Amino acid sequence: SGNDNSEALPESIPSAPGTLPHFMEEPDDSYIIKSNPIVLRCKAKPAMQIFFKCNGEWVHQNEHVSEESLDEATGLKVREVFINVTRQQVEDFHGPEDYWCQCVAWSHLGTSKSRKASVRIAYLRKNFEQDPQGKEVPIEGMIVLHCRPPEGVPAAEVEWLKNEEPIDSNLDENIDTRADHNLIIRQARLSDSGNYTCMAANIVAKRRSMSATVVVYVNGGWSSWTEWSNCNARCGRGWQKRSRTCTNPAPLNGGAFCEGMSVQKITCTSLCPVDGSWEVWSEWSVCSPECEHLRVRECIAPPPRNGGKFCEGLGQESENCTEGLCIQDKKPLHEIKSQNLETASDIALYSGLGAAVLAVAVLVVGVTLYRRSQSEYGVDVIDSSALTGGFQTFNFKTVRQGNSLLLNSSMQPDLTVSRTYSGPICLQDPMDKELMTESSLFNPLSDIKVKVQSSFMVSLGVTERAEYHGKGHSGTFPHGNHRAFGTIQARNKAMYIQNLSSISTTSELKTTALFGHLGGRLVVPNTGVSLLIPHGAIPEDSSWEIYLAITQKESSLQPEGSDVLLGPEVTCGPSEVSVSTPFALTIPHCADANPEHWNIHLKRRTQQGKWEEVMSVEEETTSCYCLLDPYACHILLNSFGTYALIGEPISDCAVRQLKVAVFGCLSCNSLDYNLRVYCMDNTPCAFQEVVSDERLQGGQLLEEPKLLHFKGNTCSLQISVLDIPPFLWRIKPFTACQEVPFSRVWRGSARPLLCAFSLERYSPSTTQLTCKVCVRQLKGHEQVLHVQTSILESERETITFFAHDDSNFPAQVGPKAFKIPFSIRQRICATFDTPSAKGKDWQMLAQKNSINRNLSYFATQSSPSAVILDLWEARHQHDGDLDSLACALEEIGRTHSKVSDITETELEEPDFNYSRQNGL
Repeated sequence: SGNDNSEALPESIPSAPGTLPHFMEEPDDSYIIKSNPIVLRCKAKPAMQIFFKCNGEWVHQNEHVSEESLDEATGLKVREVFINVTRQQVEDFHGPEDYWCQCVAWSHLGTSKSRKASVRIAYLRKNFEQDPQGKEVPIEGMIVLHCRPPEGVPAAEVEWLKNEEPIDSNLDENIDTRADHNLIIRQARLSDSGNYTCMAANIVAKRRSMSATVVVYVNGGWSSWTEWSNCNARCGRGWQKRSRTCTNPAPLNGGAFCEGMSVQKITCTSLCPVDGSWEVWSEWSVCSPECEHLRVRECIAPPPRNGGKFCEGLGQESENCTEGLCIQDKKPLHEIKSQNLETASDIALYSGLGAAVLAVAVLVVGVTLYRRSQSEYGVDVIDSSALTGGFQTFNFKTVRQGNSLLLNSSMQPDLTVSRTYSGPICLQDPMDKELMTESSLFNPLSDIKVKVQSSFMVSLGVTERAEYHGKGHSGTFPHGNHRAFGTIQARNKAMYIQNLSSISTTSELKTTALFGHLGGRLVVPNTGVSLLIPHGAIPEDSSWEIYLAITQKESSLQPEGSDVLLGPEVTCGPSEVSVSTPFALTIPHCADANPEHWNIHLKRRTQQGKWEEVMSVEEETTSCYCLLDPYACHILLNSFGTYALIGEPISDCAVRQLKVAVFGCLSCNSLDYNLRVYCMDNTPCAFQEVVSDERLQGGQLLEEPKLLHFKGNTCSLQISVLDIPPFLWRIKPFTACQEVPFSRVWRGSARPLLCAFSLERYSPSTTQLTCKVCVRQLKGHEQVLHVQTSILESERETITFFAHDDSNFPAQVGPKAFKIPFSIRQRICATFDTPSAKGKDWQMLAQKNSINRNLSYFATQSSPSAVILDLWEARHQHDGDLDSLACALEEIGRTHSKVSDITETELEEPDFNYSRQNGL
């Protein structure tokens, strides 16, 4: 095309025929590196002149360097021109676009323009806009490493290095480096672990990113369980175990170790081998034609069992029955006249008969004399049934002291008491007889007379005062005039005695009493554990010896997972007995019983020693009922046994309530003083155990115990002694603060947590100690106990704690055990058990007594109101708040009479004494 009119040409160009210039080489886009100028070149033919134009302005011709030549093929003139562009020129240019240049070539025909070439200053910043970040990924997981290179002109190219070696994604299909500078590993392999670096480069420089460490880890996995091992006990109760290892796969590169147990143990019972024993020989058989007779015996007394040895010896014997004079249808071996033989045999026959008659006469006389001699010792009848067992009713009779048939002849007779006990006691073998004499069944009864009569019956006489064998407490059992021994199955009696005996050996905290049809209450003093036997639960004309015990040794219940034991393991029995209406068992617990944080279960131990779940406290069931109060759980049950409360924390906010107490005593070194800080479950029995132990050690309670809310947030417990008076006392360095791991506090155990601190006074004249004991959970609750005490026995102030008034009355029998008078109780039941159209029935009675859940349980009872009142009795055994019950009844509107209007003369039980003037 021709020149634009607006362009001023450096010189006039003659108009001549020919062709327009054709560019053989045009200027390229260029980058100025550092301060080095760049060269732009332009080459055209035919060209008479070539000039550069930069940013719309002509470049001075002095800055051009040109070369001319002829194209040999066409004879046309070829011109090539160079110019330099400096960094300064580019930096000084401030236009809307990049610095640009183009060349214009002239021929005789006109001008041609080349393309525009941009000139930019090249650079590469130092800092990456995004460095790759290290990662820990599980095997076969995806890895994405991000890299945004530094800003630069021209834009930087990115290359990835692994452990300083370039990565070629073309060689590994699992790796992709094309996506926006990122590195993607689709499925991580162990070999992909390493240090990854992002490299950015352009014509100016290269830059390295920070290295990112990638760790491909493997979480551990359990192998299969091994087979159960053989029972480790060859005979009796033992255990067997199985194991697994965290090798499938093994954890690698910091992968998590397997969760759960590597060893499982279960109890097992190996049947004990019983060696066989011969029965007695049978009678000799009749003489055979071969002149032999036989006798046999079998190995069945007992037969060998469970790998026991077979009897040694022969099971059959034979011998000649004619003393060698065998006829066998032949003539005699010795010639003897037949008449002489007959005469001799007759004489032998008559002689034998005479001897037999004489022996029988002697035996009869002997038996008669023996019976007479025995009757002198007070035994009326002895018959063979004494050996096989049996039972019938019998009367107690006073017997002479020193009778050799008394089970305990050393006991003094009591001639003032005569009571009748009827019921079965069947002693099946000598072991049972020995058990009867040593059993703890009779331990609480101080004076016992047992006499053997017809069918081997046992008679018990109980003195007016019976000793209570409890832990550090004494008292009397209330008793009435008529007590019958309950109708326990004869076959279970020995087991019942055995169970009681085992309880007395494993536990000190136990209460036993005799209950009849009127029911009553059993309390283990100062432990918060009690048992309420309702009126009518025991059949009329029967008495049962019922016990209540707390297991003090390590519980056999080992909670699984995150479960924890929330209170004592409690046993009531005997387990063979069944009651007609539910009894109420009260077990204290240490949970802050919020259903959002705890899931609380009741568990029962089976006869095999395993624990099974009975119910969840929040569960709807008709088998039993649990009412959870802030510090105790009241349970309605139909069967005796061993029970415990288990808590499953649902959240980290679950709180286990601990009681913190501090005791002190002087050590054997009179300058040392020991502080003992206990953290125990907030249950009366746990505190009672600590107090008993400290009493034995001479410890003194220094401050009223305080309640610590211990959260399930896995934070440990710190116990420290602070503000010790300087110059008077000192504590060993580094021992003033002790830390206890969370699991040891949270999981709990049979023994309370104890931290001991040893203080030393500088002078014997120092008799006062003041300090603080701080107990706190990290990120949790804190309690400070202020200790201010005299270390001298004579000057000490005793801190007393008022226990429940049950310590002197471990057993209450009959009406006095209940807070609600029986006549009023009958009236309430008669009123509320009847369905009402207005809904004012037992359901409203339950609602007004804060019983709103699982009402279907009461609906299955013959008298729902009676069971609700039993639950009320269990809850209010210590306060007996009859006013609240009266208010509830008045609110319902069924009764308008106040208790103050009902005088004691109206009560059916004249021996029920009011403890309140305005009772129900």
